[in-house]
Amino acid sequence: MAASRRRPISGLEPKHRLHDGRPVIARKPIAESGTDTRRPAPNKPSSSLAEAVKAPGTPRKKAAAAGPQRSRGPKPERAPLDVTLLDTYLGVITESLADDKAENIVTLDLTGRASFADRMVIATGLADRQIAAMATHLETKLAEVGLKRVLIEGAGGSDWVLIDAGDIVIHLFKPDARELYALERMWGAELDEPAPSADLGHDI
Repeated sequence: MAASRRRPISGLEPKHRLHDGRPVIARKPIAESGTDTRRPAPNKPSSSLAEAVKAPGTPRKKAAAAGPQRSRGPKPERAPLDVTLLDTYLGVITESLADDKAENIVTLDLTGRASFADRMVIATGLADRQIAAMATHLETKLAEVGLKRVLIEGAGGSDWVLIDAGDIVIHLFKPDARELYALERMWGAELDEPAPSADLGHDI
């Protein structure tokens, strides 16, 4: 008597059989069954977002790029300045930059508006070597007039070199970087709230 053959269950017709005739039924892919229990991989920030978070990278650059902070509290206070000495340093800085062919040299007064400096000088250089030379010459010439502690950030081929000279901070940019960060627009604008007009409350 011949052995009876099993009929395949509807919808599970095997596509392959083993050598002994037993059917092999393949599982449906998880995407088709709708029972995907795997945890989704955590979203990683895009490289462009990560770069935006990291740049500018130093606390001094971050403070400059953030612009003046609007606050209802007291304005930042700094030690009293020797204005004559400050003007001497500014003269040395601007003259040195001009000698190095810096473009569009701008000096801004930050008194009472920033906690990190009282003056800001911004200038443009066209090439890495020119900007590096500007920074080196500034350090040397300021040391000659008695300002020994000068910190330079980004002089190894950066689009933005910062020179911290205590009460004065100098920013040397390539043209595109200067336009991108626009420090003179942020720090040059007067952000103090105007005093109430004396005419308010009076009939015209």
